[in-house]
Amino acid sequence: MSAARPLLLGLLLLIGLTVLPPEARAERISEIKKTTFAESAARFFTLRDPSLRNALIGSVLMGISCGLLGSFLVVRKLALMGDALSHAVLPGVAFGFLWNMSKDPIAIFVGATVAGLLGAGTVHLIRSTTKHKEDAALGFVLASFFALGVCVITMLNNLPNAQKSGLDKFMFGQAAALGDQDVVLMAVVTALVISVLAIGFKAFALTSFDAGFASAIGFPTQLIHYTLMLLLAFSIVVSLQAVGVVLVSAMLITPAAAAFLLTDRLKPMLALSALFGMAAGAIGSFLSFVGNDMPTGPLMVLAGSAVFAVALLFGPRHGIVARWLRQRSRSGRTRRENTLKALYHVLERREFKGDDVSIRELAEQRRETEVEAKQLARELVRHRLATTNDSGEALYLTPAGWQRACEIVRNHRVWELYLTNDAQYAADHVHDDAEKVEHILGEETVREIEKRLNYATHDPHGKLIPGLADLNAAPFSGRRGARATGYGAHS
Repeated sequence: MSAARPLLLGLLLLIGLTVLPPEARAERISEIKKTTFAESAARFFTLRDPSLRNALIGSVLMGISCGLLGSFLVVRKLALMGDALSHAVLPGVAFGFLWNMSKDPIAIFVGATVAGLLGAGTVHLIRSTTKHKEDAALGFVLASFFALGVCVITMLNNLPNAQKSGLDKFMFGQAAALGDQDVVLMAVVTALVISVLAIGFKAFALTSFDAGFASAIGFPTQLIHYTLMLLLAFSIVVSLQAVGVVLVSAMLITPAAAAFLLTDRLKPMLALSALFGMAAGAIGSFLSFVGNDMPTGPLMVLAGSAVFAVALLFGPRHGIVARWLRQRSRSGRTRRENTLKALYHVLERREFKGDDVSIRELAEQRRETEVEAKQLARELVRHRLATTNDSGEALYLTPAGWQRACEIVRNHRVWELYLTNDAQYAADHVHDDAEKVEHILGEETVREIEKRLNYATHDPHGKLIPGLADLNAAPFSGRRGARATGYGAHS
C-alpha cells in the first residue's frame, strides 16, 4: 500500500487543478488563435485554459490506469484483450447515449462498461464451449461488437432531435472535449485501479505468472481474472473520450511493453509503465496544444511509441543496441581466445622451447595472412594478454594471456574427452562441438567434468590436458621439462 500513496496524493492534486477560479480560465483549445511556439508553450505551462487542464489531467490519469493494467495484460500475454474490449464498448457508448438522448458521462460509462463485460463474457463462452482458441474469440468479439457500435452510432447521427454533439469523438478521441465530470470520473476509476491492485497485488501477480499453481493452492483465479477485466473495462471506458476506441489499446499496451523491455520484475514494471503512460499523456497534450489543435489522442500514442522505441533500442538488457554490443563483445572475446589458443598450439608443437611466437607462425597456425595476424596481435596487446618485441614481429604471452590460453585449451580437450567417454561420440566428431563450448564453459562445470573423468591427463587424440599447475604457474616457468614429460599437467 505504501507504493500506492504517492499516486493517490497525486490524484488529489490533479483534481484540485480542475477547480481553479473562473478568472484563471480562458477559451477552449479549439478556440485559441494561432500563436508562436514560445507563446503556446508559455500558455501551456500556466494551465490557464480549462480545456487544457482537463485534457492534461485526464491524459495523465489515463496514462496511470492504462499503464498499470496494461502491465498485467502484457505479462499474461493478453495484449489483444485490451484491443478487443476497447472496440467492444462502442455499442455500449451508443446505448448509453440513447438512455436520455444526451452525452451523459455516467450513462455512457455504465453502458460502455456493460458492453465491455459482455464482450469479455462472450470471449470466455466461445473458449469454453467450442474448440476455438482465445485469439479467434477475441477477433470475433472485436469485429462484431465494433460493427454493431458503428451501425448504432450511424443511426443516431441521422436522428434530427438527438443532442449528439461530440458522440463521434469516441471513435478517435478528443481530449479537448473532456469536461469536469469526465475528469472526476477518470480520477475515481484511477484511484479504484490503484487501490485494488495494491490490495490484491500478490493475488494478481501469482495468477499472472502461474495460474495453475495459484488455483492449486486455493486462489480464486476466475474471480481474480474477471476483477482484472472489470478494472480494464472501467479504464477503457473513461479513456475513450481522450484517445478513442481505435487508439485506447495502444495506451494500454505500449507503455507496458516499453517497461517490459527494461525490467524483469513486476513491481518496477508497474511503476515504469505508469510513468511512461503519464509521460505519453503529458507530451501528447503539450504537442497538441502548441501544434494548434493537432489531435491529442494520436500524439499521445506517438509519444508512447517513441518511449517504446527508445526502450527497444537502448534498453540495458533487451535493447537492440545493448544486444549488439554484447554480441560484439562476445565475438571479440571469442576471437582473442582463439588467437591465444593458436599461440598455445604453436608453443606446444615445439614442446614449449622458447617463449616467443612470431607473427608468421601465428598466421600459419590461424591460416590467415600476416596482416591479419598482426591485427590479432595488436588486439591481444591492447587487452594486456600479450606483448611484442621492438619490431612487432614476435609475441610474448603475459601471465593473464597464458592462463586464459591454458583455460581455453583445457576446456576444449576436457569437453572432447567427455563427449567420447560419456556421450559415446566418435573421436573424430567432437572437435567442432568443442570449438563452440570451450568459450562458455564455467570453471565449476569444468571442475565437475574433470572429477567425472577421474582427472584424465590426455584428450581423445593423446594430447596433454592443461591442469591447475599450468593455469597457476607463471608463463614458461619450468615449462620446458614439465611439458616434455607431462609433469605438472594436474595437481
